[in-house]
Amino acid sequence: MEVQTVIYRSPIDALSAIVRALSSYEQQYQMSSEDFYAQYQAGKLQDSADFVEWAGDYQHYFELKAELEKQLSCFFDSRLSKKQKD
Repeated sequence: MEVQTVIYRSPIDALSAIVRALSSYEQQYQMSSEDFYAQYQAGKLQDSADFVEWAGDYQHYFELKAELEKQLSCFFDSRLSKKQKD
């Protein structure tokens, strides 16, 4: 299995690519990523290359989403704070 490194211009571009990958797995296996991950974590699915990659993408999705939410929260908090001072 060849490892490929992709560099995105922004976290939003990365998140978008991961969402497309998750959607592709969901269509291929007729299962939501949430259901898949719960079953995978419970040991109910084999460790096929697709499933290992799908699980990694799902984890990465949540990490990126949390980071973007944090950044947006800080941005809006600072904007609100600035407005209140004016």
